[in-house]
Amino acid sequence: MKRVVSISLGSSKRDHQVETEFLGEKFRIERIGTDGDMERMITMIRELDGRVDAFGLGGMDLYIRVGSRRYLLRDAARVARAARITPMVDGGGLKDTLERRVIAYLDREGIINFRGKKVLMVSAVDRFGMAEALDAAGADLICGDLIFGLGIPIPIRSLTNFQRVAYLLAPIVRLLPFKILYPTGKEQEKIDNRYQHYYEDAEIVAGDFLFIRRHLPPELPGRIIITNTVTAADIEELRRRGIKTLITTTPEFNGRSFGTNVMEGVLLTLSGKTPDTVTPDDYNRLLDQLNFKPRIVNLT
Repeated sequence: MKRVVSISLGSSKRDHQVETEFLGEKFRIERIGTDGDMERMITMIRELDGRVDAFGLGGMDLYIRVGSRRYLLRDAARVARAARITPMVDGGGLKDTLERRVIAYLDREGIINFRGKKVLMVSAVDRFGMAEALDAAGADLICGDLIFGLGIPIPIRSLTNFQRVAYLLAPIVRLLPFKILYPTGKEQEKIDNRYQHYYEDAEIVAGDFLFIRRHLPPELPGRIIITNTVTAADIEELRRRGIKTLITTTPEFNGRSFGTNVMEGVLLTLSGKTPDTVTPDDYNRLLDQLNFKPRIVNLT
């Protein structure tokens, strides 16, 4: 049996494991949170290195991705170096393939007509593939990277403007401590409603779930959330807040969806390649065989 383990900087309360099968290969997939403790992450990775088939880097990205450019995050690089034998992925490969496909699928099948819809992307730098796909589908895109990532209340209107800002700031941002950029550990449980009016102005909110939840207003009736990595408790929380529809980009396993880092670990294992040699075509070919469809939950 293949084993894929996500070692996450996030809360251990969201831990989960499941055994399943992909393309005739049995897998055990797990998510282990370290409650914001980066040193614990490094220790766990060293202990499991060579004993599992792939690591997912959870709760943080290896790179800031903007167009064809990648900027290595200093803190994430330190964690990734702990894996000397087992390959490690952060989900970026699936964000650039599966999530593009999901937006195209929703548009093509008439599930959501994105043209002219006000879409708040809480962090385009975290999911540039999704942001590009939304822009291509004609969405009125607002990127919240400055607002939710750096606490600067300036919305970036349009993907073109986002790229200009990102190219300027990414070389500096990549050097910042990761806890400044993204909620970790117990910080993931806190809600900050300073910027809730940006949510209220949007018809669709898209991006990383913990980023979305951190600033989610007490009530947001009729909206659509496009995200990933939600638990059964998360779904009930969204229902209470009046969310109309939840869409997750990866499949459901025992009542929850795993992060893109975990699923990329599965696809990497199926490919038989290394992170340096696997290509978007490899991932797209496997996704065609797996026939993944987005999970759509009507909450009202």
